[in-house]
Amino acid sequence: MPVKIRLSRKGSKKKPFYHIIITDSRAPRDGKFIERLGFYNPGTNPATIEINFDRTLEWLQKGAQPADTCRAILSYKGILMKKHLLEGVKKGAFSEAEAEARFNAWLEEKESKIQAKKDWITKERDEKFKKAIEAESKVSEARAVEIAKKSAELTEIEEKTEVTETASEEVVKATAEVADKPRKDESSPKKKPEKESAETKTEKSLKAKKVKVTAEEKTTKSGSKTEDSKKKA
Repeated sequence: MPVKIRLSRKGSKKKPFYHIIITDSRAPRDGKFIERLGFYNPGTNPATIEINFDRTLEWLQKGAQPADTCRAILSYKGILMKKHLLEGVKKGAFSEAEAEARFNAWLEEKESKIQAKKDWITKERDEKFKKAIEAESKVSEARAVEIAKKSAELTEIEEKTEVTETASEEVVKATAEVADKPRKDESSPKKKPEKESAETKTEKSLKAKKVKVTAEEKTTKSGSKTEDSKKKA
C-alpha cells in the first residue's frame, strides 16, 4: 500500500491551517488517515510548524513519500537532512558521531537564520509602527492647527457681531431719545403769558377810545348826510 505524508486542511474560510498526516495515497484529502505527525499554520510570519521529528523520520525510512509542500516542511525542519546523514552512516561514508556533529552544526546554522529572520520581521514591524505613529501625530497636529484657526475665526466673528450689536443698540437708544424729546415738550404745560405792564394797558385803552370816537364821528356824518338828502328831496 503506497503511504504518503501530506496535509489535511482545517480551519475556517480564508483562515486555514493544516495537519501533517500519514495516509493512503488513494484516500481523499480530508478523509481517514493512519497517523497525525504534526501541525502547520501558514498564516503566521514565519509559518508555525510543529512536527514529531522521530516518528516522521521513521516513516520516511519505511518508504513513505512526502507531498511537495510536506517535502519543503521536512527539509525546513531538518528531517530530510537527518535521513540523508543516516543513509551515509549505513553506507560507511562516515561514523554516526560525525553524522550527529554535522546535523547539529546544520541545525545551529538553520536556527540562527530563522532567528535572524524573526528579528528582521520584528524590526520591520516596529519601524512600520513608528512610521504609523508619526504619520498619525502629524495628522493630529494638522487637525489641531486647523481647529485653532477655525476657533480664532469664530471668536473674531463673534467679536464683530458683538460690536455691531452694541452699535445698533446705541443707535436705537439715540433714535428713541430723539423721538421722545418733542413728546416731552408737548406734554410739558404751556407757560402762562406774563402780566401786561401798566403802560401797555393805558396805550390799549387810548387806542380803544380813539376807535370809538372815530366810529361816532362816522355815524354822525352819515346821519347828517341822510338828513341833507331828505331836505333836498
